[in-house]
Amino acid sequence: MSQHHRRKQWIFDRWAPFYDWPLTSVFYQALHLRLLSFLDLPESPHVLDLGCGTGKLLNRLMDEQGMDEQGMGKQAALTGIGLDLSAEMISQARQANGHPQHLQYQQGNAEALPFEAAQFDAAFSTISFLHYPDPEAVLTEVRRVLRPGGHFYLVDFAPRWAEEPVLLAQAASTIRFYGPQVRDRLGDRAHLPVLKHQYLLGPVMLTIFGTEPAVGRAE
Repeated sequence: MSQHHRRKQWIFDRWAPFYDWPLTSVFYQALHLRLLSFLDLPESPHVLDLGCGTGKLLNRLMDEQGMDEQGMGKQAALTGIGLDLSAEMISQARQANGHPQHLQYQQGNAEALPFEAAQFDAAFSTISFLHYPDPEAVLTEVRRVLRPGGHFYLVDFAPRWAEEPVLLAQAASTIRFYGPQVRDRLGDRAHLPVLKHQYLLGPVMLTIFGTEPAVGRAE
């Protein structure tokens, strides 16, 4: 593991027990609700959440699909995996998992996903993409694990004016913001083209990337 990844893991391991404080929870709830209104999922979808943190997005996705505690609902076959670099975040997510028959959480690196190709109908990244030192590698990996016609929903801070990544260096961490033009270029290089940009909440933007549908697949 690189020094950068060890530093990020150390930060989030220590943040994990306090991650769901009220202010953070309200912010993520607002983003998740806006994001869910843009989803286009097939029947019985299998989804991936990168940088899943304490698992809020996947739990909300299940609830949005009408799930009860027994996993019954209009998309009862929906399944998902949450991936995070932080072991402590994964521990918190497993403890808070409201749908253990449908959702799993595991530790891993988004730049080298521990999954076979073409496994997922959709992938998500909510305020985690800014932490990845090699965003093109993440997009390439996402493209690899998406099924034909699959979508990647990237939600993160995006300065409208920036034609290049905006670097914010701190004492213990480094983050980068990617505006719409930069996201377009990253998607093109990873062969995962942008389908849509949409600002959700202030400077936070949703970008939907898509893979090519399978030949003969109905639109």
